[in-house]
Amino acid sequence: MLIRISKIKVSDPEKFIRRCGYGKIIDRRMGKTSYAKRIHRDFYPRFHVYIQTESETVIFNLHLDQKRPIYEGVTAHSGEYDGEVVEREGERIKSYIPKP
Repeated sequence: MLIRISKIKVSDPEKFIRRCGYGKIIDRRMGKTSYAKRIHRDFYPRFHVYIQTESETVIFNLHLDQKRPIYEGVTAHSGEYDGEVVEREGERIKSYIPKP
């Protein structure tokens, strides 16, 4: 699920997503930074977000990781990019957008 928000409303995307309850993940092998929020005590399932910035928009790419990748060295996983649970989390994230 892609969540697009104006940079005017979210000037610091990292601070915004951390305020939504997400923790920072740095993947040194892939050279990528992302953010995750556990659903339960266990590491999986968890919500996972990548942030992309464009000239006037911040894009939060949200999905639900169901489990850890099963093949060593492979980053593919059982991710859900839509569905009721992901949409509900997307709406929760949007509720943190500052009101004008």
